[in-house]
Amino acid sequence: MAPQDKNTPPPLPEPLRVAVADSHTHLDMQDSSVEEALAKAASVGVTTVVQVGCDLAGSRWAAETAAAYDSVHATVALHPNEAPRIVLGDPDGWSRQGAREPGGDSALDAALAEIDRLAGLPQVRGVGETGLDYFRTGPEGMAAQEASFRAHIEIAKRHGKALVIHDREAHDDVLRILREEGAPDRVVFHCYSGDAEMAKICAAAGYFMSFAGNVTFKNAQPLRDALAVAPPELVLVETDAPFLTPAPYRGRANAPYLIPVTLRAMAEVMALTEDALATAVAANTARAFGY
Repeated sequence: MAPQDKNTPPPLPEPLRVAVADSHTHLDMQDSSVEEALAKAASVGVTTVVQVGCDLAGSRWAAETAAAYDSVHATVALHPNEAPRIVLGDPDGWSRQGAREPGGDSALDAALAEIDRLAGLPQVRGVGETGLDYFRTGPEGMAAQEASFRAHIEIAKRHGKALVIHDREAHDDVLRILREEGAPDRVVFHCYSGDAEMAKICAAAGYFMSFAGNVTFKNAQPLRDALAVAPPELVLVETDAPFLTPAPYRGRANAPYLIPVTLRAMAEVMALTEDALATAVAANTARAFGY
């Protein structure tokens, strides 16, 4: 692919015959307007999206957007990489807020109180993405990350909302903390990244596993092995847009309208027809997020 093509949006895929939901997207990080993104998605059979919050501003925006559009449901949270930034500061300005001063534990408590408030809103269907990320956060940030994760589990349980988990290179600790705290009734592993063994553990616990465009990547055989053993009634599909664009469009911006590309690749791995998987995914997403 020539470099100039990186900025060209991938073409519209063939529409799905059975409408599905994008279980995890970031419309606030995409170039198009919400109206454009939703219309484009609906034109190919992606009629519902779950808009995911990663920080206070994004969580408020998710709740407002879900209130304004029937086809959007919200989740609210402090991302696992956001919690250490609140406590320890962010001198590099890596996140969207730019450079930040350390706020200490009291700043984290205040932010969690706002997430708790937002989690009580009816259009907010989940608490997430929360969890652990050992890829981006070093040892100094782990205490804040873990405290935040445990607090989000409690918030999800108290409000009866789904818990949406971000688990990056932290599988054992995420599963352990869920056991220690007691998991909410509905748990979604967003952008599932474990292997087939972990998929069996998640299935036994009744956790939903949401697969993203990276399941199509050449080097992702362990993910496909996990998908092959995942029970069809616990599988969701997501974009995580604008990230993780499925092959053959990897490197370009992702958007909810590309869900059919990933879903078709998943159906092949699961030895299901496209319609059978779409039917399952549509029901699973509604069950996971209670809409």
